[in-house]
Amino acid sequence: MSVSLSTPISSLMMNKRRVSALKSLGLITVGDALTYYPFRVTEPVALRALREAHAGQPMAFAAQVRQVRVVPMNARRGFRLEVMVDDADFARTRNVNDTIARLVFFSGKRQYIDWLSARMHSGADVVVAGEPTEFNGQLQFTHPEVLTVDPDSRDSEESGSVRPGDEAQSRGGAAMRRIYDADSEEEALRRVCRPRPVYHATSRISSEHIHEAILGFLDLLRDSSAGTDGDAENEETRTGVVGVDAASTDTSRPADAVPAGSADAITAADAAADASGTSPDIAALRQAVPDIVPESIRDVHALMHRAQAFLAIHDPQSTKEFHQAIATLRYEEALVSQTAVLQSRQHARQTQAHACVDGSLRDMFIASLPFKLTGGQREVIDDIAADMAQSYPMQRLLQGEVGSGKTVVAVAAMLQAVGAGYQAVLVAPTQVLAEQHYQTISAMVNGDSMQVAVTLLTGGMRLAARRKALAQAASGEPGIIIATHAAFSSTFQAPNLALVVIDEQHRFGVEQRESLRARGELTPHLLVMTATPIPRTAAMTWFGDLDISWLTELPGGRKPIRTVVVPEADARTMAAMFAHIRKRLDAGERAYVVCPRIDMDEDADGAGDAGEDGFEAFDDGSDDERAQAAASRQSGRRGQGASQANGSGSDGSEPMAEPKPPLHAVAEIVQRLQSLPQFEGVAFATLTGRDDDATKAQVMADFSSGKTLVLVATTVIEVGVDVPQASCIVIFDADRYGLSQLHQLRGRVGRGGTDSWAFLVSRAEPDSIAAQRLEVIHHSLDGAEIAQADLELRGAGDVLGDTQSGVKSGLKLLRVVKDVTIIAKARADADALLDADPDLSHAVQLAGAVLDFTRGGESQIVSS
Repeated sequence: MSVSLSTPISSLMMNKRRVSALKSLGLITVGDALTYYPFRVTEPVALRALREAHAGQPMAFAAQVRQVRVVPMNARRGFRLEVMVDDADFARTRNVNDTIARLVFFSGKRQYIDWLSARMHSGADVVVAGEPTEFNGQLQFTHPEVLTVDPDSRDSEESGSVRPGDEAQSRGGAAMRRIYDADSEEEALRRVCRPRPVYHATSRISSEHIHEAILGFLDLLRDSSAGTDGDAENEETRTGVVGVDAASTDTSRPADAVPAGSADAITAADAAADASGTSPDIAALRQAVPDIVPESIRDVHALMHRAQAFLAIHDPQSTKEFHQAIATLRYEEALVSQTAVLQSRQHARQTQAHACVDGSLRDMFIASLPFKLTGGQREVIDDIAADMAQSYPMQRLLQGEVGSGKTVVAVAAMLQAVGAGYQAVLVAPTQVLAEQHYQTISAMVNGDSMQVAVTLLTGGMRLAARRKALAQAASGEPGIIIATHAAFSSTFQAPNLALVVIDEQHRFGVEQRESLRARGELTPHLLVMTATPIPRTAAMTWFGDLDISWLTELPGGRKPIRTVVVPEADARTMAAMFAHIRKRLDAGERAYVVCPRIDMDEDADGAGDAGEDGFEAFDDGSDDERAQAAASRQSGRRGQGASQANGSGSDGSEPMAEPKPPLHAVAEIVQRLQSLPQFEGVAFATLTGRDDDATKAQVMADFSSGKTLVLVATTVIEVGVDVPQASCIVIFDADRYGLSQLHQLRGRVGRGGTDSWAFLVSRAEPDSIAAQRLEVIHHSLDGAEIAQADLELRGAGDVLGDTQSGVKSGLKLLRVVKDVTIIAKARADADALLDADPDLSHAVQLAGAVLDFTRGGESQIVSS
C-alpha cells in the first residue's frame, strides 16, 4: 500500500489497543508520529566484560546461555525467570577472565516467561545490555535488554536461520523456523550500544513501544517511496504495522503475551524495535518526506534534509547526530512561524480600516485628567494616534507593568475613534473587570467638558438590559462599548466599529480575537493589552505581526510593594504576619488572602489541569518525574508484581518522588483565620470562580466599601481588581505558582499610594528549586526580569496561557527564550524570502507548512 505523512496510523496497525494509545498522545497520522520527538537521548552504552562491571553503570557484553530456570513467586502471583550466562569468548577478546552473571525477569504472565525462556534457551548466543547490580554475592542484571544472535551467521542460508523480517513464516503453514534478532555478534553489540531516544510515555504505552512504532513508519515510508510495499508478512513481523501486530503472527511469541505499556514489555519491545532492520535509504525516504526549508537556506545554515533529520532523531547513530537533527527541525519551526507572522503582517496592510484622523476629543480628554501623563503614556498615545490615522488597520501590543496606566492609554485611543464618528469596544476577561472599567471610564469621559456614550454588555446582565445594550451597539452611533466574552456572540453587531481593545490578551484565544475583527466590511484597528510580563525578545517572537509598545514608568505617588517570603512551618513569623495585617485593617485598609483551591476535597496533589480559577500547580519535577506522575494517576496501584521486585514504578520506571502536600483551599483558610485571635471581630468574605456574577459584584462592593475587610479568594482576583484601600496580600502555597502569576497577584495591592506588603507563604524546602524561584520575586519588582525567569522555568505556553496557541500547538522544539538567535536568523530569512517571492510560489512545501500553521490559529509562537 502507498504510505505518506498523511496516512492514518489506524490503517497501518490492527492492534487497536496500540492505535488507541498512540491516539491518546495526539498521534493520528504518520506525520504526527514522526513529529512526536523524544525529549532526550541516552548516552552510548559502554562495552565491558563481566569482570569489568561497575554497579550502577550501564554496560553491554556478549555471552552464552548456560542455564535457564523458571521459579514461581509464592509470596505474590507471578513467575521469575533466571538465566545464567557466561562471557568466556567475549572476555577473551578483552584480555580478561570470564565470569558468570544472572539475568532476572519478573512477570505475572506465564506466556511471557515461556516466550523469553524459549528465546534464551541453553546454549543460545546473546548480547545483553543493562545496569549491573549485586545480589547474594553474584553479578545480576534485572530486566536487561537481550538480543539473540545467529550462532552460524556465515552459513545462515544453509542452516535455514533467518532474521526477523527476512522470512517470518513459510507459506502453507509450514513449521516455524528459528528467528534471531541479529545476524552477528558485532551487529548486535553495535545496536545495543547505540544511543536510544526516550519519549514521553504513559501507562498505556511505553517509550520503547513508541520507538518501535515510529521506526516501523519510517520503514514503510521508505519502502512505499521506493515502490516496494514488501511482503505483508515481512512487514507484520518487523514492525507490527501494515494491518496486523507482530505478536499475532509470530508464533514464537504468544499473542498478547506482553500488554502495551507494561513493565514486562520493555525487553521484548527493545528487541522488536531493533529488529526493524537497518536504517532506511535516505534517498527513498526523501521522496516520501519532502523538505520544508528551501535548499538554499538549508545550505547556508548547514542543515539536514527533513527526512534525514527524522531518521537521526528517531534512530540516531550518535548523540552528535541526534542534536544536529534537533537543531535542524528547531530551525524549521522557527522559519515556518516567522514566515507566518510576517505574512499576516503583510496581509493586514492590504485590508481597509476606518482612518481616525480627528484627535480633538482625545486631546480634550487628556487635558481634563487630574494628573499628568507619564512620558511613556504620552509616547504610546502618539504612536497609536499615528497608527489609527492610516487607512489600514493598526495592530499593536501594549505591554505595561501592573498599575502603569494602560487604561488611560486605551481610553485615549477609543476617544480618537469616537471623535472620528465611529465605535470602539473594550473586551475584558471577567464581568468584575468589565464593570470596573465601565464605572471608571464612564466617570472619565462624562463631565463638564465632554459627554460620551458608554455601554456595558456582559453575559450576566438581565435580558432587558442586555437587549438594550445590543440595540445601542447595533445602532452604529459613536460611543464606547465595554464587554466581556458576550462581544464574541453572533448577536453582537457594531456596524461602525473602528477599534477593538483586548484587555489581558492571554485570557482570550486567537480565534476569538480575530472573529470580532472580521464582523464588518472594514477591519477595525486592534490594540492588545497585557500586564503579564513578557521579555522583549519573547514578545517580538510571539507577536511578530504586531507593533509593540512598553509602559515601564509607574505614575507618581506609587510606592514599591514590600515582598516577604514566609515559611509556613515558622509559627512565630506567621503569627507576626497576621498581627501586622490586623494593624493595617485597624488603620482602615484591606487585605487579600489567596488560595489555589476552592474546596478541601479537590484533587489533593494539586497538580495537573488548570482549575476553573486559572491556577495550575507549578511542578518542579523533571520531565521523567512528571511523566511518571501522570502514569501513576492513570494506572493507580496495579501491576506491582515485577515492578516492586525491581524497586520501580508501575511502568518499570524509577521510583516516584514523594508527593507534595495538598494545596490550601479557600474554605479551609477562612475557618483557620477566623479562629485566630488576631482576626477577632473582623468580617471575612470569599470569592471564587464558582460564584455567580451577582455574588461577585456584591462581594467586591462590600470589600471596597469596608463592610468586609478581608477577602479570601482564588486567583480570580488576579486580573483587573482595583481596590485602592488594599495594602496587604497573603498568597498561600506561593511556591506552587508561576512567577508571572505571583507578580500579577502582587499588583492587586499598592494602588492607593499607601505602604503595601505581599506575603508569600511557602512550604518549599530551603535551597530547593521552588525556594530559589521565590527569591526571584522577593528581590525584584521588574516585570521583565521576572518574566525572563518564569519563561526559563515554565516555558512559553504556561506563561501566556494555552488559549493563545489556538487549537493545537505545532511547535514542539523551539524555545522562545533560549532560541532567540535561531528565531532572529529565521525571521531574516523569512523576510528575504517574502520580499523575493511574496506568495512563496517557489517554496511550495514551506507555503503548505505556513498554511497549516496559520489554520491552527497559531499566529503567535507558543513553545511547548
